[in-house]
Amino acid sequence: MADRPSWTRALVNAGREALAFGRQAWLLRHDLEGAPASAEVRDGDDVVVLLHGLFATAGGLRPMRRAITRHKGVHAAAMTYPPGPGVEELAERLAALVSELPGAVRLHLVGHSLGGVVARLYAQEAGDTRVVQTISMASPFAGVVGASALGFGAARDLAPDSAVLRKIRLAASATANVPHLSIIAATDAVLRSPVSHALPGGEVIVMEGQGHNTVLFDEEVARIVERRILTRRRKTC
Repeated sequence: MADRPSWTRALVNAGREALAFGRQAWLLRHDLEGAPASAEVRDGDDVVVLLHGLFATAGGLRPMRRAITRHKGVHAAAMTYPPGPGVEELAERLAALVSELPGAVRLHLVGHSLGGVVARLYAQEAGDTRVVQTISMASPFAGVVGASALGFGAARDLAPDSAVLRKIRLAASATANVPHLSIIAATDAVLRSPVSHALPGGEVIVMEGQGHNTVLFDEEVARIVERRILTRRRKTC
């Protein structure tokens, strides 16, 4: 069967992205105070901390949280934060969240868009030896042109020339002991040249036909994240 014409693929991708955006908007009302990890977390367990993007809440991460917590000993937590605070402040809030967890858990930090940037800054700066990996989905490590025009901290930190992004990129290879996976949405309409936003030195998976928001709800992306968590769990047990 012949491939679809490019304009047809573009139309289908745009439609899927619109549906994903609507789904995320529907989920915004959930988990406005975040979603802390279960009180049943014990030393030796794995805790996946999920971080959302700008103008979202932890509610949008509910489908992925369900997908990755089907295994005994794997728990999930999520933060909700307003669009104002900068990346460094959000990393401090992440530190407060994980400080409540046992000292011998394995932390897997998974972030969408801005959340992936926050996750990596924490992994590189906090010195938390519990962090075993970071995973980003459609995260702008190369910056978003025009972001600083929004005027608030997180947006300024996502500008291509921001000091925070420069610090993360420069330190990426020096903190290779905490591996990183960049999941790239090939048809991302928010990020120019999506592959260029992969974290330098990390592993990269490009999801064809996926947009900035569709990666949040794609079953294959959820399976990739799930497999990475289980793989790191086996390596560190």
